[in-house]
This record gives sequence, structure tokens and C-alpha cells, in this order.
Amino acid sequence: MKNNLTSKLLTFSALALLVFTFASCAGVEPVQACLKGAQYGFFSGLLHGFITPISFIVSLLDDNVAIYAVNNSGGWYDLGFLLGSGGWGILAGNKSKKKA
Repeated sequence: MKNNLTSKLLTFSALALLVFTFASCAGVEPVQACLKGAQYGFFSGLLHGFITPISFIVSLLDDNVAIYAVNNSGGWYDLGFLLGSGGWGILAGNKSKKKA
């Protein structure tokens, strides 16, 4: 019984690795085309980080949606993105506390 479960888990892991490997084969986009218009700053990074889970799901369905803005101001955008995406952990809380 245990050997059968291990075999199935190994097969699933190999298939998942294969799917992720082929899914990661993306075309190369010219960066200069993305660098037009206004740059995104700290507050845009904060917003983009906060909506990351939603953006990720939509990006799976629509190739025109990205999670991270290429045309950004650098470190300030990155900081905002990091703080915004980290907010999901704060919202989750610690619901796993055992009651004595």
C-alpha cells in the first residue's frame, strides 16, 4: 500500500515538473516596448503587490495581464510591491492556535 502511494506521488511530481518546465518557455519580449509612458512608483507597487493573487489568476487566462510592472522607478516600486504582497500574510492571521 505504501509503495503504491510513493509510486503515484513520484509520478505526479515528475508530471508536474514536466508541465512547469514547458509552461515556463516564454517568448522574449523587447523591454523597450514596455518602457513607454509614466513610471510606476511606491504606491503603484503597493497596489500591485496587494492585488498579486488576483493578477496571477487573471494572467493565467489573459496574456495581456502581468503581475509586475516593468516600467517602474526601481527600489521604491520594489519596496511597495514587497509590502503589498506581504499584506496577505497579515490578513491571514494565526487561526491555527489550539484552544486549551
